[in-house]
Amino acid sequence: VSEGRPGVAATLRALNGALGRPAALWVKESGARNLRHRDFLAPRAALSAAFPGGQVPPEAVSAVPSLRGPAVLPLRVCRQTPAGLAVQVRRPEAFQRLLGPLPGPPAPAAGCVVLHCPALRSRAALRPRHLRSVLLADHLAQLLRAQGVVVRLVPALSEERSWDVLRQLRICWPSGSGGSSLTDAISALKTALGRCPCAAACEQGPGTAEGVICKVHLKSFVEQQGLLGYDPNLDVLLVTEGTLQSLAELQEAVLQCPVSDPTTLLASHFLSSSCCSIVHVVNCEEEFQQQQLDVLWRILDPGAHTALQKHLVCGPVKVTNPSSPIGAEQYFQLRKHQMYEASVIKYGELAQDEAWTEVIDTMTVAAIRFEMLSTAHRSQITLDLENNSISTKGTKSGAFVMYNCARLATLFNTFQRAVEQGTYPPLPPVSELNFSCLREEGEWLLLFNYLLPFPEVLQQAAQLPPPSKGIRITANTETVCKFLIQLSMDFSSYYNRVHILGEPFPHLFEQMFARLQLLAAVRDVFHSALATLHLPPLSQI
Repeated sequence: VSEGRPGVAATLRALNGALGRPAALWVKESGARNLRHRDFLAPRAALSAAFPGGQVPPEAVSAVPSLRGPAVLPLRVCRQTPAGLAVQVRRPEAFQRLLGPLPGPPAPAAGCVVLHCPALRSRAALRPRHLRSVLLADHLAQLLRAQGVVVRLVPALSEERSWDVLRQLRICWPSGSGGSSLTDAISALKTALGRCPCAAACEQGPGTAEGVICKVHLKSFVEQQGLLGYDPNLDVLLVTEGTLQSLAELQEAVLQCPVSDPTTLLASHFLSSSCCSIVHVVNCEEEFQQQQLDVLWRILDPGAHTALQKHLVCGPVKVTNPSSPIGAEQYFQLRKHQMYEASVIKYGELAQDEAWTEVIDTMTVAAIRFEMLSTAHRSQITLDLENNSISTKGTKSGAFVMYNCARLATLFNTFQRAVEQGTYPPLPPVSELNFSCLREEGEWLLLFNYLLPFPEVLQQAAQLPPPSKGIRITANTETVCKFLIQLSMDFSSYYNRVHILGEPFPHLFEQMFARLQLLAAVRDVFHSALATLHLPPLSQI
């Protein structure tokens, strides 16, 4: 059996199987203090619930170190401790197996998700609350694509207005008009509307909005169908050409999705295993209008896809002490100015150099993306625009993450120059390295808490679990930002403590090469995670 790349889930499954109980008894340790003594623990309380008197049969305990499997970590010892059953990993072997290249992209999941962001239909200028849902949809699209899922983004950006702020934030969104196929779809929806028992003609009176085609009774349909999770105030919707265009764009996106083969899908991850899923990514202020559109689409097109509509709702974005409502463009320029000032304070005249323009732009994008995405999407975000909350010193910011990514780039550039000058030999292949010399606790922390679980972190961040009832779903869209912040803190602590590029003496090369291989893998994780945020790694800072 190929040993393959170890994973957390596979190791926990093997450990649980070894004890012969269906319950999940084991937990992975993550704190530095506990990792000095153990890597996995079956807590005393869990053992007491699963075994009489909490006593695990000795033969089960002795069998644990010999566990093997394609993605199971190599285990060294399992012993009874006051805290419970403790397991340690054979660490040099774990380094050897994990420090090769990151696994390639997964096989296509054959699923398709349409991400719909109504904020991009707003005729008014975008505000920070709109930006939150757009950034979230953009990040979620990258996460899903990394899992092999086909993603369609709706609506296409109108060419009649400027979208500079989206371009500046490196948001990749399609643009253009729908052409004749969209016109045909609108015409088909009008025909369906003419046959719809819930629709009624709208008398044109002095108070009637211009362009209204008819009115549709949504409430009776929701009650007849027994639909759950909709606002009880849904009642009558006045349908306009704009309403039908929105539905036609959604239908076009669904038609462009590849037909799924249910036998090849990651059914548990992405809502629906046999059909295209539609996720409306909305801020809480747009939620009511989007529910109206959702029900109208169900009425006019009672297909399997319209029944799979789900709503991912973003909490409010509160701006402290604004003198007047602030637009998204104004917010971006303010953060960019603050980033420039913070860089001048830290780096002096250097930060005013022309070459730094790109660095400051990237740092600004990182600061805004982390500000918007590192909080759970259901929670409120508070933007403090008066204080410079994006200084390069804070450990919770996107600027801090980019700074540490740049430190890694500097390290490897320095090493490469030293190799070219003949100071050091080139880095040998992984198979020739001796990882038993990696004994600093920060080294195991980086491997065990970040390199080991990273593929599973990306997978969990992309999951869109179907709700138990209703139409709202919850996604773990804050996972990648939080992972990067924590990784940056632990990497920074290690890097400040340990001198990587030592004196050029052959007896020191063994440890230096093992450390460089570890940090090359850390760098790859930074780059892969930042790619889901459309952030390029910085080569200098």
